[in-house]
Amino acid sequence: MKDGNQDGTQAIRRAAAILKQIAHVSGDAPKTLRTISEAVGLPRSTTHRILKSLTDTGLAAYNADTRRYEVGMLSYELGLAVSDRVLGLAPWTACVDRVAERANVTTYLMRRSGFEAVCIHKAEGRTVIRVIPVEVGQRRYLGVGAGATALLAGLPDATAERVIAAIAPEFDAFESLSADSVRDAMERARRTGFAESRGRAYRSIFGLGRGIRAFSDQPDLAISIAVHAQDVNDTRIEDWKRIISEEIDATEDRIGPVG
Repeated sequence: MKDGNQDGTQAIRRAAAILKQIAHVSGDAPKTLRTISEAVGLPRSTTHRILKSLTDTGLAAYNADTRRYEVGMLSYELGLAVSDRVLGLAPWTACVDRVAERANVTTYLMRRSGFEAVCIHKAEGRTVIRVIPVEVGQRRYLGVGAGATALLAGLPDATAERVIAAIAPEFDAFESLSADSVRDAMERARRTGFAESRGRAYRSIFGLGRGIRAFSDQPDLAISIAVHAQDVNDTRIEDWKRIISEEIDATEDRIGPVG
């Protein structure tokens, strides 16, 4: 007979994996029962049972019109709880706002979470045409997009290789991603200090990101921008790098060293 504590722990882990999958950005895959069960490696009956519990509690929601699952309102409400770590993010969300204002582009604050990066803040530029490939709360694998690549580049070699090996099967959801292309982008980010994504995650989007050591010795946050590829040239890229660097450096000067 299985230990009751083991059963409970397994159920929690499965529910957490399903919630993360609902919030995850992976190509254009819809969040249906089939795609979720395949992504987490569970039978549909088990996945359906857990999803029902999650929707009953409000942690997840089911959209009957689209037949897709979404993050529920209770998950949002729990995320509003104030902690020292949440308060510590305030200077960096303000930094993102200033970058968006100065650079006039959509700007993100990404946080490393295991093998993934989660968007915790987004600010839009003043242009009429905006680029929003990721919404607040959505997750993407490390190496997918500029901010996520900047976070991957900040990891030790052995850890980064384990991440790439673990998520390599997911690259098929993106037209121009492979383990080699992610590795190349990571190495370039380490050399230059900035990660670039030229149509790798989204064909028509250019991304630029830089990692930040906010709470640990390794980059655990990243600030990134997203722009329509047709609007990009070398001069603008250098301007964006300068603005991002100036705002990150100014924020670090105000809040002091890590820890």
